Parts: sequence; C-alpha cells; structure tokens
Amino acid sequence: MGLTLYFLRHGETPYSQTGRYCGEIDAELTTEGHQMAAAFAAAYSSVPWDAVYVSPMKRTIATATPLCQAVGLEMQLRDGLKEIRYGKWEDQSPEFVKEHYLEDYIRWMTEPAWNPPTGGETAVEIASRASLVVAEIEEKHPTGTVLLVSHKATIRILLCTLLGIDLGRYRDRLNAYAGSVSIVKFGDHGPMLEVLGDRTYMGDLRHRTGT
Repeated sequence: MGLTLYFLRHGETPYSQTGRYCGEIDAELTTEGHQMAAAFAAAYSSVPWDAVYVSPMKRTIATATPLCQAVGLEMQLRDGLKEIRYGKWEDQSPEFVKEHYLEDYIRWMTEPAWNPPTGGETAVEIASRASLVVAEIEEKHPTGTVLLVSHKATIRILLCTLLGIDLGRYRDRLNAYAGSVSIVKFGDHGPMLEVLGDRTYMGDLRHRTGT
C-alpha cells in the first residue's frame, strides 16, 4: 500500500468571499472558515495520519490546527505550499486588474503556465516549489497517509502536475472551493485521483459558494 495524500484547501476568508486577489496577504479565517476547520477535524480525526504539511500562512495554519490538536501531530510548515504571488494585483478585484493591467491579465487568463500576474508567479514556478514538498513527502512517507494544507491555485497546480494535466489549464479543469478535500493515492502506475473537491463533511457550510 502506497502513499495516500489528502489535499485540504484552507477555510473561508474574507477574500474567498469577495474574490479579491489574496496570495501573499496573510488573511485570517472568517467565523465560517473556523467552523470548516473544526468540521474537518471532527470528520477526519479517525484517519491514521502520519504527518501534516502546511503552508505557513495564518489561514492555512488555522485550518490545520483543530486536526493537529485532535490527533496529536505537529504541523510541518513549508514555504513551497504558499499561494501564488499576485504581485501588483494583491488585494485588488478582477475588475480593477482588468482596468489597470489589461494586457497582463489577458495573457495570464490565456496561458497562466508561463504568464504571471504583474510582478507575480507563473504556474510553472509554483509547480516547481510545491512539487519539492510532495517529493519530500513521498520520500519520508512512502506508505503513509499525509495531509497537505494549502491554497486554491497551489492545490490545483499540484493536482495538474501529478495527474499530467497541462498547467495552463489548471483553472479550467479543476476547482477547489474553501475547505474542500481532494485525495490522491500513489500506486504502481503513479498518482490516482480518488476524490476531488469534496465538502460534504462540513454540512450546511458546503453551500457557501465563495471562490
């Protein structure tokens, strides 16, 4: 039996409700975001976790904390799991970006693998840093069950990397709502996607439709 890797996107933040760009901004969870984190811990504390790897941002740490406390594991913080850097777009709405950085926005929307937000990161750069964390997990836990707590773009890019999906299509092929869980099992033939974007564990909170 090989590695089973759970990908958990952090709970709701004010930015996931408004749609404003939040990469390097160290946003807090909303009340509902904390409820999502508690619901995840309640639903998944019986899983035989071997390790928890977490982006070192407030929103991801707060999401991982209830589960880590419930199972007695110390989270492993990794910079490679941080969200995309949006550069000059940080804290701005898509409407503002289209008005002030239209050419960069069009390039990013058309081919984000190689075109970054103005002053930000490409999907290729994110895949490079985040994949190093996955490689570390595979080496340390070849037969374990590991939780990875990260962000919307980073999780989708990692899933594309593992599943052989064009990085330029990460926004078009996969979604990861706040608090959603995806599961990949590593077997003889490589990574197999078992679950994508599940939020049934959180009850009525799953109906919150922020980005």
